[in-house]
Formats: sequence, structure tokens, C-alpha cells
Amino acid sequence: MRFKLLPIMMVGLLSFKPISINDPDGDKNGNGNGKKVTVVTKSSTLKTKELAAVTKTNLNSSASALSAFDKIVLSEYLDLDEKNFAKPELESFKAAYKGYYKLKDEGKIKKDLLTIIDFTKSSTERRMWVIDMSKQEVLYQTVVSHGRNSGKEYANDFSNVPESNKSSLGFFATAETYFGKHGLSLRLDGLESGINDNARSRDIVIHAADYANENLGKNQGYLGRSLGCPALPNEVAHKIINLIKDESCLFIFHADKKDYMTKSKLLN
Repeated sequence: MRFKLLPIMMVGLLSFKPISINDPDGDKNGNGNGKKVTVVTKSSTLKTKELAAVTKTNLNSSASALSAFDKIVLSEYLDLDEKNFAKPELESFKAAYKGYYKLKDEGKIKKDLLTIIDFTKSSTERRMWVIDMSKQEVLYQTVVSHGRNSGKEYANDFSNVPESNKSSLGFFATAETYFGKHGLSLRLDGLESGINDNARSRDIVIHAADYANENLGKNQGYLGRSLGCPALPNEVAHKIINLIKDESCLFIFHADKKDYMTKSKLLN
């Protein structure tokens, strides 16, 4: 797989240090409506889950060492300051990182912000991250709803078809805001043909919703669902919308959907 390395990536590669391993039902407002083994590097310590991801990446490499691109991504990942949050999985970050810089290079996104939604995870988990890529900081981590026909606790079925009431995978550019039934809402433009490019016509947007409530999710075993929109808790929705609006990158990921990973031109 060929990938055009940007200058910033080359700088990251040059600063990368060797890895040392010590082994001892939803909304009714239309279609979406506007809806300990330790790895040490750069003085960072990986958690067991992160180590598993690194090991998987290494095993999938054609060589015994990580590829140049994998080293760049791993270096950025380890430098990511999660503050009081948790990092996204390395697998989702790697895919998001690749598409983010391609879109930046093509001028399709402007802001140094990357939003990752990992629908591999339970809806009761905080599976959405907003990352400042220039400062390498996690700014937000929150729960987020998926479409009611995508699944109950887990989202497993995705679509680009109008009236499907399902979520879509892939890369999006955030667009303008407007006030609708759910108050302040953020329009999304799907950037992948046949995968999510009907997002705007389907009114798939980011908005606040009472059913996107973490406590509700824990009590009933799944978060409330939308008609396809990534709906957010009321307490953070407006802050996130105002931060990421106007041409930032949103990536919706699922680790088990290899068909998407194969079809996506941004990842291949």
C-alpha cells in the first residue's frame, strides 16, 4: 500500500525512538433529522491494551520491524496527551491519522482537529474523541449514539441509503451549523463515494439528544439511538459542535468492517 508521506511525518519519523519491550429506539424526527508488559518510548508507558495493538501491527508487517509509517503513527500515538481521558485504540487512530493527512493535503479539511468515533465499542462506552492534532491533545471523550437500525448496544450494520436509519462509516468534513428540532446542529459532508456521500441529503448531523445519556446507557445496557445521526449528550454537544464546525475531520470506524477498509480510497 502506497502512502504519500508529508514533511511533518518525516520529522516524526526522525524523532522516533526505538521501542524497548520488557517481557516478564430512538428519535422520531425524520431520517436522522438533522441526526504487566511495558513498552517504553519517549518516556511514555503503554497500557496492556495498547501493547496488544502494537503487537498486532508488528505481526501484520511484512518485516520484523515496524514499517516507516507505523513508526510515525506509533510515535504520534505515544506522544498523545490524553489528560483525564483515555486514548482511542491504536488501530482506529492509525486509520484516522492516514485519512486526516490525506484530506489535509487535498485541502478538504482546514482545522487541525480530528474527531474519531469507534463503533467497535459498546454504546455505553465513551467512544468518541476530539483530538487537537497540532498540540497532540485529547480535548473531549464522550458517549455517542448510533442509528437504531445499526444495532442495539453495538453498531454492526451500516448504510449510505436514505431512510435506512443506520449510521455510516468513513471520513466526513464538518460543515455549517443551524438550529433545528434538536437545537444547535452540525451538518456533515460524507467524503467517500458510495460509503457516506449521502450524509447531507439524509440529514445526518451532529446534535444533542436526551437519549445520548451515559447514565441511561449504563442503566439499560445500551445508549439511546438516533435515526443515523451521531447524537451527543446535552452537556457537551454545543461545546463540541462549536469547536469542530467548519471543515474539520470526522472519522467513523469499526474494526470488524474490513470491507470498508478495503474499499476506502483514503485508506488505500
